[in-house]
Amino acid sequence: MVAIISAGIAPGIALLCYFYLKDQYESEPIGMVLRSFIFGALLVFPVMVIQYGFTEEKVFVSDLAEAYVMSGFLEEFLKWFILYFTVYMHFEFNEFYDGIVYAVAISLGFASVENVFFLIATGIDQALGRALLPVSSHALYGVIMGSYLGRAKMDLGKKKGRWILLSLLFPIVLHGTYDFILLTVDRFWIYLVPFMLVLWAIGLRKVKVANLNQAKVLKDQESIHFEKKEI
Repeated sequence: MVAIISAGIAPGIALLCYFYLKDQYESEPIGMVLRSFIFGALLVFPVMVIQYGFTEEKVFVSDLAEAYVMSGFLEEFLKWFILYFTVYMHFEFNEFYDGIVYAVAISLGFASVENVFFLIATGIDQALGRALLPVSSHALYGVIMGSYLGRAKMDLGKKKGRWILLSLLFPIVLHGTYDFILLTVDRFWIYLVPFMLVLWAIGLRKVKVANLNQAKVLKDQESIHFEKKEI
């Protein structure tokens, strides 16, 4: 059991450390990141109850609805809800990259507990495949969600609502697409491998852009400070 739990949690911890260390400026407090991870982990239980109820009542009978509503919408909305109401308004959320850190923490908390349950049910031999596909995909949904919420937090103009909407919409669509492939394609890996490569490319691009945006903000602040000093 210890081996299964370790194998289930290790990929999530590794990915969280990776994205945490990609922050090139002000690192987020470990306590807040850990809290977000725990919130994500606890989220698995209400999601399981809701999904079980939907399944038993046959609320969603098509693969399309199961993928995009019961998995994509339900899971990503609840992760977004926690991110928005527990972190977004916090004073520590003050940089473009911060949204990525906290969204990834919530997503990987969720993915880690889900992964442990899956490995208990199917066996530890599934651990590598789970790490490369579902756990990584949850992390990347978090990157995309957090990147848009970071832009919303730093946007003082009229696009704030747009960024908030995109922070929810894109993860739902991507998550739903991933699950739809799993549910409808026999040799799903033929499609999931390129899907994951594209997802990684998008995620790493979001990481780079968030750091570049923060660099621009800091540069502008330094320029203003220098001008005031000269005056």
